[in-house]
Amino acid sequence: MSACVPTRAADSSRTKRIHRPHSPPPSRPRRFRIAGADVSASIAVFLIALPLSLGIALATGAPLQAGLVAAAVGGLVAGRLGGSPLQVSGPAAGLTVVTADLIHRYGWRTTCAITVLAGLAQLGLGCLRVARTALAVSPAIVHGMLAGIGVTIAVAQLHIVLGGTPQSSVLANLRALPAQLAGLAPAAVSVSALTLTLLLLWPRIPGRVGRLLRKLPAALVAVTGASAVAALAGLTLPKVDLPSWSSHALAGLPEGPVLGIVAAVLTTTLVCSVQSLLGAVAVDKMAAARPGLTAQVGRSDLDRELLGQGAANVVSGALGGLPVAGVAVRSSANVHAGAVSRNSTMLHGVLVVIAALLMVPVLEFIPLASLAALVMAVGIQMVSLHHIRTVTRHREVLVYAVTTLGVVVLGVLEGVTLGIAVAVAVALHRLTRTRITHEHDEQEGVHHVHVRGQLTFLAVPRLSRALHLVPQGAHVVVELDGSFMDHAAYESLQDWQNTHTAQGGTVELTGRRAGITITEPGETPATGAGATPPTDDADAPTAAGCRCRPWTPWRNHQCERPPSAPPSVTSQASDASNSPGASGASGAPGTSGAPGAPSPGAGAVGPSGHELARGISAFQRHTAPLVRGELARLAREGQRPSQLFLTCADSRLVTSMITSSGPGDLFVVRNVGNLVPLPGEESGDDSVAAAIEYAVDVLKVRSITVCGHSGCGAMQALLNSEPGGVQTPLKRWLRHGLPSLERMADGSRPWAGLAGRAPADAVEQLCLTNVVQQLEHLRAHESVARALHRGELELHGMYFHVGEAQAYLLTEASEAGVFDHVTDHVVGTEDLRSPA
Repeated sequence: MSACVPTRAADSSRTKRIHRPHSPPPSRPRRFRIAGADVSASIAVFLIALPLSLGIALATGAPLQAGLVAAAVGGLVAGRLGGSPLQVSGPAAGLTVVTADLIHRYGWRTTCAITVLAGLAQLGLGCLRVARTALAVSPAIVHGMLAGIGVTIAVAQLHIVLGGTPQSSVLANLRALPAQLAGLAPAAVSVSALTLTLLLLWPRIPGRVGRLLRKLPAALVAVTGASAVAALAGLTLPKVDLPSWSSHALAGLPEGPVLGIVAAVLTTTLVCSVQSLLGAVAVDKMAAARPGLTAQVGRSDLDRELLGQGAANVVSGALGGLPVAGVAVRSSANVHAGAVSRNSTMLHGVLVVIAALLMVPVLEFIPLASLAALVMAVGIQMVSLHHIRTVTRHREVLVYAVTTLGVVVLGVLEGVTLGIAVAVAVALHRLTRTRITHEHDEQEGVHHVHVRGQLTFLAVPRLSRALHLVPQGAHVVVELDGSFMDHAAYESLQDWQNTHTAQGGTVELTGRRAGITITEPGETPATGAGATPPTDDADAPTAAGCRCRPWTPWRNHQCERPPSAPPSVTSQASDASNSPGASGASGAPGTSGAPGAPSPGAGAVGPSGHELARGISAFQRHTAPLVRGELARLAREGQRPSQLFLTCADSRLVTSMITSSGPGDLFVVRNVGNLVPLPGEESGDDSVAAAIEYAVDVLKVRSITVCGHSGCGAMQALLNSEPGGVQTPLKRWLRHGLPSLERMADGSRPWAGLAGRAPADAVEQLCLTNVVQQLEHLRAHESVARALHRGELELHGMYFHVGEAQAYLLTEASEAGVFDHVTDHVVGTEDLRSPA
């Protein structure tokens, strides 16, 4: 270590080193550059932010310049300091009701001071690193709050649309609506109707012309079009009035009751923080949908985002601006417009400053009725049918409805507090709602006690009544279908189990996972006192219906055994699956997915029709409701997989599980031995070549992975193959693997291997060699060669050891290649390239 420390005495006359010893000299400072994508995205966001900022300021009753101040500060301060680079901050519709109420109660200067105090509170919360705590708020409460605010905005702006003046509350606006309808202003209604028409129809213009026109934001087109028509028609309407910046009101000392000011600060802090943090999470999801963007900008730092929002609110409030928060509409436009860094958000703030200083004469042509119609449409959109369907599916519609009504009738803070109280009550109700049933299977002589829900002390009396229905000496299966059991329930169940087994009965305790039992100290977890020893499908009752999870293997779903199956088949299958051969190291017969190789436990399955129907039924009940929305999106958009995954037909290889992928991510081709026939061979197989061509040329996949696995029956068959004999379909197919066998037998070529250990046997060696060989075959395909030449495609080699559940990736660019472990660290792109 001392050799790395400079030993020469410091000399003040010499120039000091500015870089560490043994490190390269510092490079020249990089010139600041703004990507073209950020410039175009900032313009798109600016065109949306300008009319919305004025409209939100109008809806709150604040000076119209306050909206422009908040938009500029949100872009420059929150954009520079925030932890979500692509989120755009500014005056948000979700803060309209809160700000309007504050202005009505305390005046504008005190409202600005409250904004500053809320920003300081956000800075404190960010320093305490509690940002993720805000995500614990139920989504039903957040969606209900936004829906209530949307209703309040829409009802208030409706009066301006009709040519009148809004009242101070929703109920007052509703009471005044009949009189407003009786005395509506035709000019204001006409301009508002034109604004709403353009806002609705602009995104729906069909054809190539529509795609070009849709690049202009609908909000800008609607306000501009309505303003132009009003000016050309000479309509007399109230218009935007931006006073001189010299008379702009800044923040003053807060005046009012202390408790009221504190409540206002807490309300503003809560709404700003929750909306901004949830918006940052939503931006991360949108960025993940763009290939390569997540790696470029990274995931949001929520604590830093809270600090950035707090700093923006301090500056905005001090300069006389509206409260600032992350805005979903502008953030979505930023991501979809192609932004790649925080420069887009900051540049949009610069454009707002330029507009506020130089475009005042143009902005004063905008009718207030047009801005009111725009904000009313935003308020209506905040009542999302998608959110309503989501909370209904999760049985939280009561929380959503109470929060919405509370915000509309009482106010934001009161409505959110009421929603939290209802959410807590619903959670307690679910915690205490436990269904306990007792069933007796007379044919098998087994009693089933099924506990659905959490098992707490409140359910102990019902559990005790159900357990005492079981006669002495009977065999009983107690199924605990829940994730929590408190001490009182544990002792009650343990005491009954000990008593029942002492009287000659047997008890089998199961849960959502196989082998869940209650044990005494010193007993093995597998059995417990008097419990039936677990079998291979111990958690599958024989006649009481299937109680297995829908994603478990079919072998564990056989709740009804065929009468002809001998009792020993299951244990034999279990022994076979746990043997060294089954682990995939030896490739012994009977462990392969190749045709003709029996699957472990094959004799233990019931009728295949029952298996299929039972599996489909479980999917429709449990899994389909969770994935229906995602599959509906894929059905609309079509398949856009990121890679072609070519692997073996072995039943033990679950590609989605190994790669942690979901529907639409992988284009999978499976065949015996994960073989890629060379193009142009006599009697060549066109199925694999067609899939490769379709994936590369049509689907535009960015990578192809060839995945081999341990214990491959196809490789075992290649090793044991003898020349001559009857040419069966399997033998004709396996001839495409002969180059792999020849490559391994060629002593002049290095063998493929595993990092850290030698291949276990010849089968594993051939499996590794086969992956490398098939990558060479891939390069011979014309579509692959073209894509590789253009740099649009990568080839990866992968090996999966079934018994170890360990994946290996081909990492060394050598002729043979070495497969290295894949651990929990992030693997860089350069680590995944196949040999050149």
